[in-house]
Amino acid sequence: MCEQALRGFDLDRLRRYPDPVFAELRGALAALAGVEPERIFVGNGSDEILSLLARAFVEDDESIGSLDPSYSLYQTLAAIRNVKWRGYPTVAAKSGAALAKRIHPSTSLFIWTNPNAPTGEFAEPDEIAAFAKAFRGVTVVDEAYADFARGNCMALAASRRNRSIVVMRTFSKSYSLAGMRVGWCVGPRDLIEALYKVKDSYNVDAVAQAVALAAIRDQAWMRSNVRRIVATRNRFTAALKARGWDVLPSESNFVFARPPKTQRAAKLFAALKAKNIFVRYFKGSKTGDRLRITIGTDAQMKKLTKAIDELNLR
Repeated sequence: MCEQALRGFDLDRLRRYPDPVFAELRGALAALAGVEPERIFVGNGSDEILSLLARAFVEDDESIGSLDPSYSLYQTLAAIRNVKWRGYPTVAAKSGAALAKRIHPSTSLFIWTNPNAPTGEFAEPDEIAAFAKAFRGVTVVDEAYADFARGNCMALAASRRNRSIVVMRTFSKSYSLAGMRVGWCVGPRDLIEALYKVKDSYNVDAVAQAVALAAIRDQAWMRSNVRRIVATRNRFTAALKARGWDVLPSESNFVFARPPKTQRAAKLFAALKAKNIFVRYFKGSKTGDRLRITIGTDAQMKKLTKAIDELNLR
């Protein structure tokens, strides 16, 4: 349906500004989430939403918290706002209530990526609910990879009793529309209204709105896409383990894997790059021994495993 939306897009619409409140798209997203349209916000990718959250809910003397390791943009957002970023070990996420007790008093915004990036680990919604209940600030659940996981926190955000949880989603992963730059979130009305107050006038263009709307209306394609990616992920994980790799359990569209001790991740990253095969490598004591490998097509993953074998890095 996305291809049809692009082919059928009325180019005359480009003479006019796009809908600044994305009413049609917001209505479709609201129906999907089971909430009123007033509780939906759409952004130029979920990254824009994160930036607006940092502007709306963090004062100059406050701080931003997240798991560590997690999405590196969270630290960048804190730097842009000139506030402190505070990271907490991912192991602490196993008990949301206990984690909440560790949060620094200055932290007004905590961003919990679930499943986490770059590890792919999944936290149970009940633990995130317990955290949000004990945490005095705004809890943002970044669910960029949620469609690949066994559960999600959308029900927490949709609850009429919710006063402090915002759940974010994106079209970049399960819908395979990263180039369109569309993200969205659900939360209490007052928090969502705050985002509308600080956003740019026309933050999501007309073409992106049309394609995202078509994608939302074709849930069958998205689910099929997710099943294909998960099946490829499982086969690739098995292939790595057969080669002596340690692969963390993943509920996302990537794996976070440590090569055998005979090969350092940094060296393998460079060797693969020289072959024009690109994976992710993050320096540091918590991440420097592993590679984050995004799941592509079966052919692409076979090419990668073949390259690993040819490099004789088993």
